[in-house]
Amino acid sequence: MYLPSAFREDSLEVQHDFIRAHPLAVLTTSGEGGLMANHIPCLLYPEGPHGVLRLHVARANPQLADLASGRECLAVFHGPQAYVTPSWYPTKAETHKVVPTWNFVAVHVWGTPVIQDDPAWLRAQLDALTDSQEKARAQPWRVADAPEDFIAAQMRAIVGVEIPITRIEGKWKVSQNRTVADRRGVAEGLAGENGDAVMAGLVARRGGLE
Repeated sequence: MYLPSAFREDSLEVQHDFIRAHPLAVLTTSGEGGLMANHIPCLLYPEGPHGVLRLHVARANPQLADLASGRECLAVFHGPQAYVTPSWYPTKAETHKVVPTWNFVAVHVWGTPVIQDDPAWLRAQLDALTDSQEKARAQPWRVADAPEDFIAAQMRAIVGVEIPITRIEGKWKVSQNRTVADRRGVAEGLAGENGDAVMAGLVARRGGLE
């Protein structure tokens, strides 16, 4: 990933928190058929030097062959994103030497997948993934709420995957390269004109406006 120093985020804690908040990865592999990408929810565990991703895919998914090949894969996690008009920059009125851009946050993860076909491993992954999304509900649904024979049949149609992370990169491109006045203009424009409080907050925090 192209990482200018102004946008680089090297804190593993920040990167991990972001993945947990945005667990749907674009999982990209390379195989005999070329590049393939699928959108796969992942769980992150703080194991090893960079962490471990655990997930599952459909047994019928052709990407499974790539994941079992021993080749490295790339998982991309996306977060908030927004178009930035140069009309929000005070610099526009001063020099007119401004252009549009796009703000976004992303974390890229690399690793070599390991197939996990053990039913106990897979059941634990399903329980953990479900619980991570259901825990905030007043009456959380649990995998055990479904008939055991039904769950067993569903599990036969999926395969577990573990990806020990060998490299991780974070990019917070939220107007840090602009002047303080321009950053303030972007934050105000996003919050007011766009109603985007999330990206506006990122611009303000990363830009030293708070």
